[in-house]
Amino acid sequence: MKSRLALLTASLCATTLLSACGGAQSGSRDQIRAVGSSTVYPFAKAVADSLAKSNSAIKSPIIESTGTGAGMKLFCAGVGVQFPDIENASRRMKKSEYEDCAKNGVDKIVEIQVGLDGVAFAEAKGGLGLKLTPEDIYKALAANPYGKPNSAKTWKDVNPAFPAEPILVYGPPSTSGTRDALKELILTKGCDADAAMKALKDSDKEQHDKVCTEVRSDGAYVDSGENDNLIVQKLEANPKAVGIFGFSYLEENSDKLMGLTIGGVTPTYASISDFSYPGARPLFIYVKAAHLDAIKGLREFVAEWAKSWGKDGLLAKQGMVVSPDAVQAKSAKTASEFTLLDAADLK
Repeated sequence: MKSRLALLTASLCATTLLSACGGAQSGSRDQIRAVGSSTVYPFAKAVADSLAKSNSAIKSPIIESTGTGAGMKLFCAGVGVQFPDIENASRRMKKSEYEDCAKNGVDKIVEIQVGLDGVAFAEAKGGLGLKLTPEDIYKALAANPYGKPNSAKTWKDVNPAFPAEPILVYGPPSTSGTRDALKELILTKGCDADAAMKALKDSDKEQHDKVCTEVRSDGAYVDSGENDNLIVQKLEANPKAVGIFGFSYLEENSDKLMGLTIGGVTPTYASISDFSYPGARPLFIYVKAAHLDAIKGLREFVAEWAKSWGKDGLLAKQGMVVSPDAVQAKSAKTASEFTLLDAADLK
């Protein structure tokens, strides 16, 4: 009951605030605006197109690929027509981001898990055929592996079993949720394989995070922006390069690319679905509750997501890995009731 009252209050406040902030737009915006993850982008675009086809009274939502981190900043900047309604995220909202939101009046947020994805390592067919471990990846990409400047120039420097080919990895920028997932799921795991680094986590967490997650900037790792299709093109042009992006891009380009194993597990629909692949991760959308009744079509757009994420739904056909049944049920309930996020368990 409290949650519904909070939503009603937020919506009433939003309508007033949107009118106050509207200016030349006459206090309204007739198009939904979503920002965030490049991984979630194609799925959000598909849902937006589906909504526009099924409901001619609603304009197709504007979907912007800004990266999860950059999108969070835009989403959390405030309430009003000049701020986005939805944040697409390839990792969960951080506690610090929620606090930034709250400071700017965005304190009523709906979190909905829409599916699963994986941080995929890939190369062109006929490439190096690397069989990686988290330790290999950490040694290849960390700025200061185990506290010492990275001197590895070739893959053989990382692992004697690998070829003596230069390390060249195209990956996501620091604003990307995929980069955050890379740090959390792969680099930190490789770093903590060293007992001293694992102990450092307890004695000096800040230093541990720096040593374990800071990516090298000497050219071995190339920040390729938020355009994952560009990474695909670069891999096609250079079979000796490795790329990092969401699994759906690997799936979409399976005729040109192959996924690299991590810890003996190849990125596939099945290995991501059961989380046996180390890079498996959930995907989310965050909805601004204060905009629900102020922005035309926002409720319907969320409902379209819920209609699309099933096993035989639109998103599965687009390459998204479907969430387990229990997660789907919980997400559907949240999407219909717009239950507010409890920030207590955010990290």
